[in-house]
Amino acid sequence: MTETNTGTATTTGGETADVLVVGSGIAGCSAALAAARDGAAVLLLTKATKPDDASTDWAQGGISTTRGDPDSLKRDIVDASDGTADPDAVETLVANADDAVEDVLIDTLEVGFDETDDGEFDYTREAAHSDYRILHVDAATGTHILRPFLNYLDDHERIEVRQDTAALELITAEGRVHGVVSDERPTGKPIYAGATILATGGIGALYGRSTNPADATGDGIAMAALAGADVEDMEYVQFHPTAYAGENPFLLSEALRGEGAVLRNGDGDQFMAGYHSRGDLAPRDVVARAVETEREETGEVVLDVSPLEFEADYPGIAEKCRDRGIEGDRIPVAPCEHFLCGGIDVDERGRTSLDRLYAVGECARTGVHGANRLASTSLLEGLVWGLRAGTDATGFDPAVVEAPELLNRDPDLPERFATEKFARLTQTMDDYLGLERNPEEIDRSSAVLRRLKGEVDAYIRTRTARDLYELRNASVTALLIARAAGENTESTGCHYVVDDEAPLP
Repeated sequence: MTETNTGTATTTGGETADVLVVGSGIAGCSAALAAARDGAAVLLLTKATKPDDASTDWAQGGISTTRGDPDSLKRDIVDASDGTADPDAVETLVANADDAVEDVLIDTLEVGFDETDDGEFDYTREAAHSDYRILHVDAATGTHILRPFLNYLDDHERIEVRQDTAALELITAEGRVHGVVSDERPTGKPIYAGATILATGGIGALYGRSTNPADATGDGIAMAALAGADVEDMEYVQFHPTAYAGENPFLLSEALRGEGAVLRNGDGDQFMAGYHSRGDLAPRDVVARAVETEREETGEVVLDVSPLEFEADYPGIAEKCRDRGIEGDRIPVAPCEHFLCGGIDVDERGRTSLDRLYAVGECARTGVHGANRLASTSLLEGLVWGLRAGTDATGFDPAVVEAPELLNRDPDLPERFATEKFARLTQTMDDYLGLERNPEEIDRSSAVLRRLKGEVDAYIRTRTARDLYELRNASVTALLIARAAGENTESTGCHYVVDDEAPLP
């Protein structure tokens, strides 16, 4: 048995760790940090090979605080959720918000949040927030959090960060999770752990247009569901209203509207006041549907940034605009898949329905977001639940049990198999499970996705490859979304059900 620098141990054909974390965004990093602080030997696996492969690195707007008024933040979270957020989960988030931000981001990582000329934090405001309470770094907050976080973990004596390594299957026995089988060669390597924490991020790759990285294939959700874990609220897929409307979409942060940018339709008119009392700062689901309606009726919608010092205050976004040939102050926008509000069902400490399996971040359903997420609460949720799960996951001894056997007898797939199947999947999601759905199309999507999953399963029995497992995970997650959408006939938040004749409101 050979010890590593973290205290993880190599066994015959595999290795062990006290706590195994799968995913390297803010949720996974927070879980690893908390577990290590409690003395655990932590192995963090990530299929990313650089920070910008993680959704956290793409986060623009910022991270919400209470700014001394927790009741106001609670109300905004519940209101944005269309009244569906779990009150207990909201209480957990808000009660722990400021301490977690101060402990990890300010004191430990020393994130350089923007300040005013007086040396105070320069709080900003985003859609559906009733106050200026969001800490940010320009409009690239995620980058300024994640990169120092990963550097800090790299230097931690009880944490090993292993990049370019994907988890393929959970190792289970009698309702308990004992780790994962990774894609380390030649066929797959078992990694046993006292507790396993999934922090695998979102589902953006399931849609043709998304603000997520390309490898956001719903891996953790699919692995957990296939192992028997409960999933909830999968129909609530949030679309951000202001993504660049052309090829290679990118997010135009709500902080722009929070500081005065306005939406205009193809006639040049501001229109959001006709849809919601908060106008351009209405909840995301409302704004996304309004933007789509105005695009259909007037030909386009633009975000007018002329009220801002755009180039000076938002240089990263401005550069992306110029790279795409956008001149002037009016940027064409369209809704784009952004965030999954549901996922693996967890409690207030990230515990799933399977013993010693935890889930945090976007792959988890805490109940905080209900049917629609409030802006700048995703980083906060990942931070708070990551810390809580990491602490709770310590103290269990790893056990070596029989792991799934992954075969590699047939390493070659038909040419373009994965890309063609993924194209069919994303087309199905775009056509039938997008911003609006109707019952017939939801049923149609389920039929297409079931056939697709069957085709993938036929190959996965004899081939161990990351792209194939990502396709499997994407098809499983897509089916879960379709199933949940079919079971929920009421329009709530992100899940908007119409008949063929009904327009978006």
